[in-house]
Amino acid sequence: QIPTDIPNIGFLRLPQILKFIPIGKSTWWQWVAIGKAPKSVKLGPGITAWKIEDIRQLIVDLQAADS
Repeated sequence: QIPTDIPNIGFLRLPQILKFIPIGKSTWWQWVAIGKAPKSVKLGPGITAWKIEDIRQLIVDLQAADS
């Protein structure tokens, strides 16, 4: 079940993602490095974000793995 407060399109920054996926920052970056989490998108200098569509799919995948 995807949280209802995640929009359908756009981008999320890391603090927003970690509200929905309760892991630490270093674990998140490790997941990105090994391909478990989606790659980031640079929106500008010092602005890293992820596509909401990718995060929604990751949440579905993580929930399926827990089942």
